[in-house]
Amino acid sequence: MFAYGLLACAIISEVIGSTFLVKSEGFSKLVPSLVVVVLFSLAFYLLSQVIKVIPLGIAYAIWAGVGIVLTALIGYFIFRQNLDIPAMLGIALIVAGVVVINIFSNSTGH
Repeated sequence: MFAYGLLACAIISEVIGSTFLVKSEGFSKLVPSLVVVVLFSLAFYLLSQVIKVIPLGIAYAIWAGVGIVLTALIGYFIFRQNLDIPAMLGIALIVAGVVVINIFSNSTGH
């Protein structure tokens, strides 16, 4: 269970880092750029600890899937970026994939 807590922290670090990536304006603003580097570094460090327990493919699928969903939600609510029906359908399929992996896969190391 500890590995899933680290995975959640890795996801949160990556999502916040991605949010600051927008604010860095192409790495032209120092503080947001530093936040991106620190948070992405933390995210990858945490992921490297997670894959000691959870297989890489499973951990990365969860990390990427949840990260995509959270980043899309931040884009929608904070940056007012619209999501059309195909985008929402795709996000729903990603969520379904993460749920299937966690509920039905024996590879997750529960």
